[in-house]
Amino acid sequence: MVKPRGASLALVGAGDFIGAAIAERFAQEGYRVFGGRRRVEQLAGLKARIETAGGTFEARALDARVEAQVAAFMAEADADQPLEVAIFNVGANVNFPLLETTDRVFRKVWEMACQGGFLTGREAASRMAPRGAGSIFFTGATASLRGGVGYAAFASAKAGLRALAQSMARELGPQNIHVAHLVIDAGVDTDFVRQRIVAARGQAALNELAPDTLMDPASIAQAYWNLHQQSRDAWTFELDLRPFAERW
Repeated sequence: MVKPRGASLALVGAGDFIGAAIAERFAQEGYRVFGGRRRVEQLAGLKARIETAGGTFEARALDARVEAQVAAFMAEADADQPLEVAIFNVGANVNFPLLETTDRVFRKVWEMACQGGFLTGREAASRMAPRGAGSIFFTGATASLRGGVGYAAFASAKAGLRALAQSMARELGPQNIHVAHLVIDAGVDTDFVRQRIVAARGQAALNELAPDTLMDPASIAQAYWNLHQQSRDAWTFELDLRPFAERW
């Protein structure tokens, strides 16, 4: 039986892979996990797994671009027990040639991956700052550091999210709030990524992949847990995660 920790985690972007693994990892430690995503019905399987293992998971419909929804989500996560950890894990990874990137696409990607991070960080900080404790983590990507071909919208949003995290870390660190940005610099081991490898390079390329060439979501989740456990005299702001064979 999982022993309740008396604290909660607010996970904005409780997706099927990294988000789900983070939720399960913190639930194992007794956190009451609030997971939000736009299609809340897709959280049913994750909720069942966590509760079968003895944890607590609250599934909520959430659009990270909508201020009122984010504020209500954070308030609920902080209502019955203190909000100790907030993680922004919205992806918004799209690829369009520059001349096919419409204003609507660029704006939507920025709202999802950057504005949503701002709203999440601000609302979490407003609840943690009076207590002088907490962790706020942001999921970044290779595009946080460099823009690739076809990623004008995504790279702009992720680079903005990284700058937001830096500003927050400098402001909130002295208030005993740990802000960190994680660069996920590789493909995550999912059916989608494996299908893309086959489409681009053929089945043989997938068959020849060495073990651990793709990132296990559980390994990424462990990195988030490790960050939250750090002593404040040696806090990490930015953590790059990539498999042993990844070029960088």
